[in-house]
Amino acid sequence: MNLGYDQKLYILAFDHRGSFQKKFFGIEGEPDAEQTAIIADAKHLIFEGLLQAVGAGADPSVTGVLVDEQFGSTVPAEAKERGLKLAMPAERSGQNMFDFQYDDDFGEHILKFDPDFTKVLVRYNPDGDAAANVEQLGKLKRLSDWLKQNDRKFLFELLVPAEPAQLEAVGGDAERYDAELRPELMRRAIAEIQDAGIEVDIWKIEGVDERSDCEMLVAQARAGGRDGVVCVVLGRGADDAKVDQWLTAAAPVEGFVGFAIGRSIWWDPLKAYVEGKIERSAGARKIAENFLRFVSVYERAAKAPAAS
Repeated sequence: MNLGYDQKLYILAFDHRGSFQKKFFGIEGEPDAEQTAIIADAKHLIFEGLLQAVGAGADPSVTGVLVDEQFGSTVPAEAKERGLKLAMPAERSGQNMFDFQYDDDFGEHILKFDPDFTKVLVRYNPDGDAAANVEQLGKLKRLSDWLKQNDRKFLFELLVPAEPAQLEAVGGDAERYDAELRPELMRRAIAEIQDAGIEVDIWKIEGVDERSDCEMLVAQARAGGRDGVVCVVLGRGADDAKVDQWLTAAAPVEGFVGFAIGRSIWWDPLKAYVEGKIERSAGARKIAENFLRFVSVYERAAKAPAAS
């Protein structure tokens, strides 16, 4: 299997687990069967929104879901039946350090659900704790090797949280950190992950404001003959204006193929439904509208000429 991916990709991400159950339902610890069913039903509503988006014109061949095994219920099977792309996470939820959700059995779970992409979420700052970084790289190398041996695609969500000294260097301003420091730190992180022998097909990365930074990140993602490797933009729960800015910067750049956005699409409508403020059908409709709007923003921007 060749490294990389050669199609557009618009993913609705709702593989949130610990944060989802706590913030939406106030459930601490391991949910029981009844609580799990309630959470799974809420997640199915998100999926119903995506199905409405497909019914309204979203191309199922480039539309996907990122959903977890714990609360995903029938969504993985339904997504595959409908010709949608399926991505599923391999990481334990809510951890600062990457670890496997199912320990040594991770491969069995991947084979059971047969997703198009196996996803990890990793917090990695190249100037962070060196020993912690090395430990994470070792586990990720194990997963990468298994995926390649089994001809499976690797979707890598990279978050680069600021170190205290980095934040101090920009006067404690998180927006300045994002604009001035994070792009180069992301590039360095990708390089270090590659140098550790971890081979990624799709980088799911935090948005950057400048097209030139998007170009830099793609260049690193494709370094060393990795010509087919691509990037998608994540939403980070930001408001529409910010996500629009990130999509507009990335879309015209060769090597960016779409997005994987979650909370920015479904948080408000789902919260309104859970609180009894709107009907289920209205929640699904709003999720569909939000998804289609981001697709439209991306598609329009992609037609703009890329900077030379």
